[in-house]
Amino acid sequence: MKNVLYMVIPCYNEEEVINETAIRLKEKFEGLIQKGKIDCNSRVVFVNDGSKDSTWNIIEQLHKENYLYSGIDLSRNRGHQNALLAGISTVKDSADMVISMDADLQDDVNAIDEMVEKYLEGYDIVYGVRSKRENDSFFKKITAESFYKITNSMGGELIFNHADFRLMSKRAIEGLSKFKEVNLFLRGIVPMIGYPSTIVLYERNERFAGESKYPLKKMLSFAWEGITSLSIKPIRLVTGLGFTVFTISIIMLIYIVVRYFMGSTVTGWASVAVSVWLIGGLLLLSIGIVGEYIGKIYLESKERPRFIVDKFINNIGIGNNNE
Repeated sequence: MKNVLYMVIPCYNEEEVINETAIRLKEKFEGLIQKGKIDCNSRVVFVNDGSKDSTWNIIEQLHKENYLYSGIDLSRNRGHQNALLAGISTVKDSADMVISMDADLQDDVNAIDEMVEKYLEGYDIVYGVRSKRENDSFFKKITAESFYKITNSMGGELIFNHADFRLMSKRAIEGLSKFKEVNLFLRGIVPMIGYPSTIVLYERNERFAGESKYPLKKMLSFAWEGITSLSIKPIRLVTGLGFTVFTISIIMLIYIVVRYFMGSTVTGWASVAVSVWLIGGLLLLSIGIVGEYIGKIYLESKERPRFIVDKFINNIGIGNNNE
C-alpha cells in the first residue's frame, strides 16, 4: 500500500487564511513524507464552494507553484457539507486515506500525525475530538454540548465534541458513497458506516483570520438540519404531545361536567383564551415539524445532484516537486 493521503479542505471566501493554511500543511506533509508515513503523491485539495472573493485564484496559483496543492471548483455554492462530500468523492480513487479539515486553522494540523498513525494501525475512521472548550464563551459551550446530547437522544450517533476533522480510509469512503440522501449531515452519517474507528484528542485554536462562516442563526439551522436528517423522533414527539393534550382535554371535560352538576360553574375568558392559544400553538408547531419532513421527502424524490464539479486541477504520479 502506498499510503497516499489527500487533505480535503472546503473553502468559502477564505482568501485571508488560505495561504497560511497551505504553508502549514506543506510543512506537515513534507515531514510525513520524509518519515515514510505517507506517499510522495499525497495532495492538499482545496474545494472552492462558490466563493465570491479571490479564493479560487489563490488555489490556482498555489497549484502552479507546487504540485502538492490541488483544487476543486464547484459550479456554485452548495454549502459546507456538500463541498466536503464533493472533495471526498472526487479524490477517492486517487487516495488511500482522506482527512477533512476546515480552512480556518482552528483544527490542529499536528493532530494529523496521530491520525495517520491510527490509520496505519488498522482503523478506517479516525475522529478528531476537541479535548476542551476553554476558549468558547459560556453560551457557545452550553449550546454546543446541548446540541450533541439532544441529537443523540433523538436517535443520532454523533461523536461528542467532534465536527468534521476526521480521517477516512478508502474502504470507509466507499461505504459513505452508498448513502444517497440529499439532506447531508456527515457528522451523523459517518458513524453509521460501522468500520473500526477511534478518536484523536486535540485543542481547537482561534480562527487564524477572517470571520466565522457559522453565525448563531446558521448554527441553529445546521443543528435542526442534523436532527431532522438523522431521526424521525421529532414526529413521534409531536404524536406524544398530541396524545398528552388530548388526555388533558378529556380530564378537563370531566372536571367541567362534574362542576356543572355540583352547581358551581366557572365563567371567565382567561382559561378559554389560554387554552385556545396553547392548542393553536401546538397545532402550528406540529404542522411545521411534519412539513419539514415532507419538504425533505420532496427534495429527496427529485434526486438532484448534491454538487457539480466545474474544475479539478490535480497532477497524479509526478511526485511533490515545485515547477
